[in-house]
Amino acid sequence: MPKPMMYGCIFTFYCCCLALLAAAQVTDPSEVSALRDVRSSLDDPMKHLQNWSRGDPCVSNWPGVFCYDTVDLDGYLHVRDLHLLNMNLSGSLSPALGKLTLLQILDFMWNQISGEIPKEIGNIASLKLLLLNGNSLSGSLPDELGNLSNLTRLQFDENNISGPLPKSFANLSNLRHLHLNNNSISGQIPPELSNMSRLLHLLLDNNNLSGSLPREISYLPKLAILQLDNNNFDGSEIPATYGNLSTLSKLSLRNCSLVGQIPDLSRIQNLSYVDLSRNRLSGPIPSNKLSENATTINLSNNNLNGSIPSGFSDLPSLQKLSLANNTLTGSIPASLWQNITFIPNAKLTVDLQNNLLSTIAGQLNPPENVTLRLGGNPVCSNANVPNIAQFCISQTQGDEQLPNSTNSTCPVYSCPTDNNYEYVPVSPVPCFCAAPLRIGYRLKSPSVSYFPPYIDLFETYLTSSLKLERYQLSIDSFSWEVGPRLRMYLKIFPPVSNQLHYFNATEVQRIRRIYTSWDFPRTDLFGPYELLNFTLLGPYSSSVLPTQNSGISKGIIVAIVLAAVACAVSISALITFLIIRRSKGNQNSLSRKHLSSKISIKIEGVKAFTFRQMAQATNNFNSSSKVGQGGYGKVYKGILSDHAVVAIKRAEEGSLQGQREFLTEIKLLSRLHHRNLVSLVGYCDEEGEQMLVYEFMPNGTLRDWISGKTKEYLNFGMRLRIALGAAKGILYLHTEANPPVYHRDIKASNILLDSKLTAKVADFGLSRLAPLLDEEGAVPHHVSTIVKGTPGYLDPEYFLTHKLTDKSDVYSLGVVFLELLTGMQPISHGKNIVREVNMANQSGMMFSIIDSKMGSYPSECIEKFVTLALMSCDDKPDRRPSMLDVVRELESILRMMPETDALFSDTASMYSSKSFAESSSYASRERYPSSTVSGSDLISGVVPTISPR
Repeated sequence: MPKPMMYGCIFTFYCCCLALLAAAQVTDPSEVSALRDVRSSLDDPMKHLQNWSRGDPCVSNWPGVFCYDTVDLDGYLHVRDLHLLNMNLSGSLSPALGKLTLLQILDFMWNQISGEIPKEIGNIASLKLLLLNGNSLSGSLPDELGNLSNLTRLQFDENNISGPLPKSFANLSNLRHLHLNNNSISGQIPPELSNMSRLLHLLLDNNNLSGSLPREISYLPKLAILQLDNNNFDGSEIPATYGNLSTLSKLSLRNCSLVGQIPDLSRIQNLSYVDLSRNRLSGPIPSNKLSENATTINLSNNNLNGSIPSGFSDLPSLQKLSLANNTLTGSIPASLWQNITFIPNAKLTVDLQNNLLSTIAGQLNPPENVTLRLGGNPVCSNANVPNIAQFCISQTQGDEQLPNSTNSTCPVYSCPTDNNYEYVPVSPVPCFCAAPLRIGYRLKSPSVSYFPPYIDLFETYLTSSLKLERYQLSIDSFSWEVGPRLRMYLKIFPPVSNQLHYFNATEVQRIRRIYTSWDFPRTDLFGPYELLNFTLLGPYSSSVLPTQNSGISKGIIVAIVLAAVACAVSISALITFLIIRRSKGNQNSLSRKHLSSKISIKIEGVKAFTFRQMAQATNNFNSSSKVGQGGYGKVYKGILSDHAVVAIKRAEEGSLQGQREFLTEIKLLSRLHHRNLVSLVGYCDEEGEQMLVYEFMPNGTLRDWISGKTKEYLNFGMRLRIALGAAKGILYLHTEANPPVYHRDIKASNILLDSKLTAKVADFGLSRLAPLLDEEGAVPHHVSTIVKGTPGYLDPEYFLTHKLTDKSDVYSLGVVFLELLTGMQPISHGKNIVREVNMANQSGMMFSIIDSKMGSYPSECIEKFVTLALMSCDDKPDRRPSMLDVVRELESILRMMPETDALFSDTASMYSSKSFAESSSYASRERYPSSTVSGSDLISGVVPTISPR
């Protein structure tokens, strides 16, 4: 190309880029001005908002400012969320907030902001979350807030707001959560609030509300929590229509100066929590039985009379029944505690103090997890009731504690706690050290009184909502506060597969957004929550992670760059065209083929296929031929020209790991031959493609059969035969290969089954050769290597020391045995199969977790198989059996099985006269020539791991 033409193209290119940059879209100027006004009205001693004076909000990553990803029709970017949670801000809220007319989330929680709530916020029609709780705001609630028709959550609790509840709030037709508790709001609850047809939670407790309870509340069709404690509805009765609130889960009207009788609440099917204590209620307690979901019934400190109704018996979830300080008469039914089938970790407190109860109907023998308080009743003076005295003394409720899940066996100094790393308490990989996210969290109105029985359910709820595994969540501590509310501190750990040992910025932002956007699914049992803090320490500090913005600046930059590139491409098309013409002869060398050009593989006995042959065998890699996919690439079923059926594993394009595994498998499988190892038919290494061709295994993987994916089931005899076949294949690797091979990735999905369900070990991409002789002629019994493998199957000792041995494969196979026994996955919902089976075995409950799909079995055979599996999974390698011992024990169990000769006739005669080692060696030498794999021949696929130190 002539130089003048080239210079002209370059000049035009730069002009185009400059023009694009100059025309780049920015935030709406009115919103920029509004944000600056907001900043100027706030005091920011920690300087969290110091960058708000520089650049553009949406392009320059202003802390707490999140923008829409696309430019609006007006040509500008717009602010979507404003998250200024817990930044130690004071000052006041600027009326300029009303200019952020496309805002969806306005969050100033847990600061020290004072002054009044600007009425201009009512102009933000798009607002969905308005979160101002935990400040020092005063004045009355603006009527203009009733214009926010899209609002779903309004939280002003824990401020100093006074004045009445605006009737205009009745227009908040989409509101689900109205939290105004702990203020000084006064006057009547407007009956018009019944128009909020989607309202779920109404929290107005701890205010100065008065008047009567509006019966119109019973018209709210979805109300789940009604909490009005500590107001002054002096002389008001509880409307009988409240018994029609069919969706109610919690009714809390404690200390409200209420009179009259308790309405019939038995028709509310999901009612879990009733607190009507510290009122002036009178008359008998309704006799109809409450919901079986009831956890808490507190009717104490009233003027109730009559007897204790039988409806309080047989409530399986009951944790607290308090009828203290009334004038109840008659007998105390022992059925209150005798008929309950307690859930695990459950406790029940029955407080009947200071009534007129005179006798016990039944045996006074409550179980240990029941606290019974009878002091101040005539029954305490009844000498005919044995052991009555112990229930008539002052008692206090024991403290709630978390189960101890700390792994005390981990090395004390191996986890760098100075940088906020720590061991994951229930990690499936022992002693996994990582940096957690630390979150302050509070349940504002839970429907339980005692938390430990619900910890597992709560952890499952949180982790499933966050799309995490159970082991990634740890409840560091929890405590009850006035309300009652439940404050807790959570730690969220990265997965064990995360080699960085901490979350990346994208994942931190994803988790934080779920919390700050209230994207958790609704749960009435745990009620609404509030985020107290989201602390970023150690690797999450601002010096390591980018700011918490939504990444819009990156999107804009990418858009600009793409536009510039498009401009450049269009202008330089001539240059590209001319270069292509000149270098057309060399173009093919720049394709994917450069990857395979570095590889020269000529191995005797292994066929080299062409790409065309592979394409023909798979109908051009049609999706209908695909039978699986792994980290290496996709697997296809292929039919060769000689009608042989094969499995073709095709590496992902440009995969360095795939290239290494490709070479490793060829080097190994071309030399290793055993009936329980998958056979390598050939390979393809041309046109930049790397494919391995194996014998086809029509019955798929063992994991498919265990999980039920095949819709057919393996009986116990079949499972034993598969276990033995896999063990034989691995024994061959450990003892017959020269040098021996450590597989390093034994798992159920790497054990394949042929047409006769013969087990064959596959996937040698991570395998390592056993160590060779050292300088003194000794053979080291381990290989020092970076940890590779699959979580749940990893040998804990290998994980901690990086020393790979033959016992590492024994551990992994032991996990497979446990899968065969139970049908469980190695890791599921934070539970580790080894720990679960150990616990079941130690408690004598082993047979309760045996997979029911395998039909009948001799119990003595199961017991021996369980013992073998658990020995194989022992934490200490020297306590595990060798693979030869595993094989011999499996053969012994098989000989105990009925009809063993019929099922295993192909092996029974062989082992009747020879030891396994002899017969296995004989068989392999007879069928296949001996072979040697040198250390220099084996290319190991290892990738450096970033240590948390």
